[in-house]
Amino acid sequence: MKPTLQFKLSQHLTLTPQLQQSIRLLQLSTAELSQEIERMVQENPLLELDDHIGSDPIDYRNMPSDIRAEPLSDLIETPDEASAKLLSIEDSSDTRKMTDESDWFSDDRAVRNTRDDDDERDFQQQAAEPPSLREHLNLQLSLSQIPERGRRIVGLLIDSLDDDGYLAQDLEELVELLPPELAIDIDDLHNALEQLQRMDPPGIGARNLRECLLMQLHALPECTPYLDQAVLLVNDDLESLASRDFATIKKLLHCDDECLRSIRHLITRLNPRPGMAFSSTVARYIIPDVIVTKISGSWVASLNPEAMPRLKINRLYADILKRSHDDSARGLSGHLNEAKWLIKNVHQRFSTILKVSSAVVERQQQFFEHGAVAMRPMVLREIADTLDLHESTISRVTTQKFMRTPRGIFELKYFFGSHVATDTGGACSATAIRALIKQMINAENAQKPLSDSQISEILGQQGIMVARRTVAKYRESIQIPPVNLRKSF
Repeated sequence: MKPTLQFKLSQHLTLTPQLQQSIRLLQLSTAELSQEIERMVQENPLLELDDHIGSDPIDYRNMPSDIRAEPLSDLIETPDEASAKLLSIEDSSDTRKMTDESDWFSDDRAVRNTRDDDDERDFQQQAAEPPSLREHLNLQLSLSQIPERGRRIVGLLIDSLDDDGYLAQDLEELVELLPPELAIDIDDLHNALEQLQRMDPPGIGARNLRECLLMQLHALPECTPYLDQAVLLVNDDLESLASRDFATIKKLLHCDDECLRSIRHLITRLNPRPGMAFSSTVARYIIPDVIVTKISGSWVASLNPEAMPRLKINRLYADILKRSHDDSARGLSGHLNEAKWLIKNVHQRFSTILKVSSAVVERQQQFFEHGAVAMRPMVLREIADTLDLHESTISRVTTQKFMRTPRGIFELKYFFGSHVATDTGGACSATAIRALIKQMINAENAQKPLSDSQISEILGQQGIMVARRTVAKYRESIQIPPVNLRKSF
């Protein structure tokens, strides 16, 4: 077939780079936003963070008129304006013009007046990092009287331990993996394992939970009450203890309730993960995007100033750009536009978060007054219709965005969820049902805990129609064990 040229006219949506950046910033968490801004500050010489003490966040209401935030729907290159709503990213309607451009820039006086206070700095002594499990064991190994060859084999086993301090790899498999020229057989590994299991902490080098607990029990003084019974129970019937089959345990040990209670207390004091004490876990802190406070009898949402980046445009480079009109300034001009767009999109991000948070707080007033049991059923579409946004935008806003309330810090998605019908024709939030289940289980008799069927019946008496399987699903979601594991004596 002979190739031909044809002209075709069509309509389609095109996202501008500015709109793509706005969407990306909206779905980032606060920590991810900080990292993204730091990266862009490093790449853009006209953009900087105002980290001076006492500095305030940008007053986004006073934005320079030449780069005033116009509605982002104008940035969508499409002839069909109605379809732009699918993108659901729009700018705040209360954005105002201003004539003073000083708020865009950092204060040079703060830089010029910076004094050299190296001599006045108070350098705090940093605490030494605690040793890791391997460092702790290798130190004991270096102080031991084990021959050099034995030390190397024990060191090999130390390197094979997992973070909990267990030797998960079988010794026979380990022998096969070792090079033949080392001449290490299975007896050498057993002897090295015995040396390793004598080290601190007790239970280190165990190959399973039973062996770990037995090693810790054998390390206790012989005069410890009920020590022999605890060793017998762990060695012969640890599964019954895990499943709380107290009747079987009492038959095995020939003991009464008081004796069994003491034995169980002795075993539960042991550490099933002896190596976890040496793990270096980094605490992750949440910076809430929104703070909820009570004003004039009603709960109101406001943005957290600590979560809002203090972005400025570098005045030095901006003045150079203003005085220069040759081709060499084109690069700086592009950086200036990028900096202005970033500040605008950051403003839009926090403006959208505040809109959604305010709508959520307005509908969940009873939650802030009475707790999770008063949570109102709510879905994304309800907020989307109220704010004239798309559900995808609400989903982006509520993901990894957090709200600080007097009842704790919650992700915005916490306030959304499914609902269950009531016998009066209404609806009850799944979050409220989970809170009711937790209340009932906390108040139950430990010797006769409530089953899922009984909880379902109690909820039915309150007008909430919930099946037993639904109760089990909600109970597992709040990490409450089943009835047999909650039973006590």
